[in-house]
Formats: sequence, structure tokens, C-alpha cells
Amino acid sequence: MTILAEVLDKFTTAGDLVEAGADGAVRCVACAHRCLIRPGRRGICQVRFNKDGELRVPWGYVAALQSDPIEKKPFSHVLPSANALTFGMLGCDFRCPYCQNWLTSQAGRDPEAESSLDLIRRMTPEQMAAHARRVRAEVIVSSYNEPLITSEWAVGIFKQARAAGLKCAFVSNGNATPEALDYLRPHLDAYKVDLKSMQDKNYRQLGGVLKHVLGTIQKAHELGLWVEVVTLVVPGFNDSNDELWDAARFLSGVSADIPWHVTAFHKDYHMTDPDNTPARTLLRAAEIGREAGLRYVYAGNLPGMVDEYEDTHCPNCNTLLVKRRAYVIREYHLTPNGTCPKCGTQIPGIWPEDPARVTLNGYGFPLPVY
Repeated sequence: MTILAEVLDKFTTAGDLVEAGADGAVRCVACAHRCLIRPGRRGICQVRFNKDGELRVPWGYVAALQSDPIEKKPFSHVLPSANALTFGMLGCDFRCPYCQNWLTSQAGRDPEAESSLDLIRRMTPEQMAAHARRVRAEVIVSSYNEPLITSEWAVGIFKQARAAGLKCAFVSNGNATPEALDYLRPHLDAYKVDLKSMQDKNYRQLGGVLKHVLGTIQKAHELGLWVEVVTLVVPGFNDSNDELWDAARFLSGVSADIPWHVTAFHKDYHMTDPDNTPARTLLRAAEIGREAGLRYVYAGNLPGMVDEYEDTHCPNCNTLLVKRRAYVIREYHLTPNGTCPKCGTQIPGIWPEDPARVTLNGYGFPLPVY
């Protein structure tokens, strides 16, 4: 059996997000675990490792590459209907049981992870930018696995993408360090963060710490990145009124303009005990978000079942600005400078300069590129 780690270790370069330690050890600062990695050892993510005193980090391949509607990320205030070329590698610094990323992070210690070998394709940043042009992408997104642990690779791609006129985005668990955010900021436009819970004990079950994620949301906003936040509402885990109120109040305290997406859990992978999230729970969560002062609250992945919470309305006059159904834009009424056509209120986000570029009744389904 080929060990996945042996293959992945060939696709690496020297890391930038690193501090030197004593006796050949290095401190990785790509994520908030801040692993102290001694020679011959790996960080928690299993894909960043110390080779002879040098931090080696993922580079030069993709394990997932697909052209999607930007709404699927989800971003609701970033170039609606835009084609987003989304890429991912392997590995994660969390261990969420409803996600396969923890398995690929086993880096060869679990035989089931070996199937990931079939996904690996060589790629260069220049090839990625060229491919984005071929599929007429307007945005390039680092996602699928946790992008923080592959930040150097993302920046390499983003430099090429920015030169080609594309916007760049992260879809992340938010377990960042200030160093990583500062490193990414010159090359990044938008940052979607998963806020999985407002209880630290829940975060520790998943392999993280709540305060680190809250700090990421706050700092990303302070840095001027466009931030949207997603909470996967899991029955019995984070769906109490108290916890939803805590999340909504925190986000409103950072900025009432941060879009909050509450999405439905469905039984998957190693997490099959909780029930699927019903639409009424998402509606309750969305109403809490509104009552807490958030101006833009969206209920996702149950299309047609969540009333007006798929759409964007003007917070001043309630005019319908963007009407959606799943990933499809049905109506678009924002002006070229992103204001409400009725009252002139500026709607925060990254909007197209030419509203005619917004595709109405678009494809609504992912377009595979492999």
C-alpha cells in the first residue's frame, strides 16, 4: 500500500508562516494550534512537517477543482451569480465528524485515506490562473480542505489570479492566527468563516478553541476583508435559542453588516445520530439573527422552505434587491455602485460594476472541470 504521506511530502515547499525554534524545531503559525514541530515530526494537520529544521508545506497539486456558483460557498454579497473556480488540497486542523477532511489528515495512518491518492493532480499557480480564464471565472476560492494549512499555496495562486483581474476568497474554519491573516490580506478579498458553536466545550470536541475563531472574525473584519459567517445548525449540538442568540449578538457586535448564513445539517459520514435540521429551526435561527440586529441573515440549503431568507432586502426600506432560489439568481435590482434603487442605501459587499453581468436563472448546478 502506498502511504499517502509519502506522496504528499513530494508536493511541498519551504513555508513562510513559521518561526525558528531551538534545536532545529520550528513553530508553525498558519493556524491557531501554533504547533511546535521538531525535526522529523508533523503538525496537527499532518501535512506541514519539519524536515531537517525546515518547515515543509503543501505546494503544487490540487485534490479538488470545480467551477461553482459563488452562492454555493456560500457568499451572498460577493459578485452574485459569478463563476467561482474553487480549489482544494488535503488535510485539516479540525476533526469534525460530519466531514471527510479529518480522514485525509491521517496522512497514511488510516487505509481508507489512501483513496485520496486518486484525487491528486499536479498544478502550478500559472496553470490555475489560466484555467480560471478558460472557465470564465470571476473569483478563485481556496476551499474543500482547510485553506489555512495550505496558505502559501493559496497565496501563490492568488498572486496570479489578482494579476488576471480575479477576486480571491477563503472558505475556512476560522482557526487562524493574526500572522496568517496579515500574510493573506494583500492577496485576499473575501473570507467566509464557519462559526460552529458558541460553546468552547463543543469546539474542543471538534479540535479547536472558540476564542480563536471569534478572534479571526473580528480581525478579518478589521483588516477590511469582506467577511461572511456560516453556522451549520446541528440539532442537540448548537441549536438552542441561547446559543443562537450568543452567535448573533457577537456578530452584530463586530458589525451588523456581516451576513450570517444559518444552514441545515444532514446525517453524513461519521455523524449520523442527530436528526436532519428542519426548516423551522433555520427560520427560528434567522429570526434570532434579525432580532439581534444583523441586517443580512440567510437560511441556506433548504431552497423554497425558508421564506424570504434566501433573498437580500434593503435594511432601510425593505425593497427586494436580490431574489434567489438555491444557487440561482432570479432577480437583481442593485445599482452599479451597490445601492438600493428605491432609497439609495449603500448595501455592503463586493458588487459587479455592471449589473447586466449578473446571470438571471443561471445554471444553478456545479460545472465540473475534470
